[in-house]
Amino acid sequence: MQGSLMLDVEGLWLSAEDRSILRQPQVGGVILFARNTEHPRQIQQLCRSIRQVRPDMLIAVDQEGGRVRRLRRGYSALPDMRSLANSTDPAGNAHDCGWLMATEVLASGIDFSFAPVLDLDYGRNTVIGNRAFSADPQQVAKLGAAFMQGMQAAGMANVGKHFPGHGWVTADSHFDIPVDERSLETIRASDLQTFARLSTQMDGVMPAHVIYPQVDTQPAGFSKRWLQQILRGELGFAGVIFSDDLSMAGAHVAGDIQARTRAAVTAGCDMILVCNDRAGAEQALICLQQDAVQPAHNLERMRARQPLYADAASQPQLSAIRQRLRAL
Repeated sequence: MQGSLMLDVEGLWLSAEDRSILRQPQVGGVILFARNTEHPRQIQQLCRSIRQVRPDMLIAVDQEGGRVRRLRRGYSALPDMRSLANSTDPAGNAHDCGWLMATEVLASGIDFSFAPVLDLDYGRNTVIGNRAFSADPQQVAKLGAAFMQGMQAAGMANVGKHFPGHGWVTADSHFDIPVDERSLETIRASDLQTFARLSTQMDGVMPAHVIYPQVDTQPAGFSKRWLQQILRGELGFAGVIFSDDLSMAGAHVAGDIQARTRAAVTAGCDMILVCNDRAGAEQALICLQQDAVQPAHNLERMRARQPLYADAASQPQLSAIRQRLRAL
């Protein structure tokens, strides 16, 4: 069983403070950011050092493609998802993109990426924008499935985000508390369609820091209605629920970091993320210790399914796929 807190580390190498907090059993994951990454060999060494402290630690990254990629030097510049939808072979290219991303990330020693984005691009939200495949839920479901199948073929678990849909609101939940005033019926007929169609194919889900007041007064990631009744109950999702970063402004509606931690856990999040805020991560850790939160049972499905640190270049199809995607 795995601890319920995912946090970040300071730099390219582990500090003494990093090592100390990673030893806490309530910590179950590390997410890497651009400041932690220099080149593939350094990232491999960082991942190995994390696992020397905690062999069971899950390591994650945001490597979607397009503008959201933390791993750059020595890694393929993957296209944005919208360009895949506009290509001559959308599903084939989406599959290749998922496979290539996963193959390179696994070779670095990282278990999984928080991908793909399954939001709809209404042209309203710049933080989503071309990270989304399309505004058409059928196309998003089709290309999202292909991308996830590519990841799974490489040996990586996937995470669909941001349930039940972040594309309609205009605010950025990193800096604001977005509110989506649409009815549940409208959301069911649009944004929720992608998650419903892919519910059995997703290994993980990340809910949005968005309030849907006609459904619940709390953001989706703090809402039993969204996570337990709709995602688990109606859609039959049996995978891992990750909170979005509890340091983001969109999470502040729940109160201080301990209140946010309790709200996410109570709503049904299996693993909570507290990023770029070590003091906040320490407070979340104290909260989990005081409340004796039980480790999540289903996090093992997020572990890499192929050997980590394998030489990506040894994959015979790697060069051809890189060349095809580069043309996009």
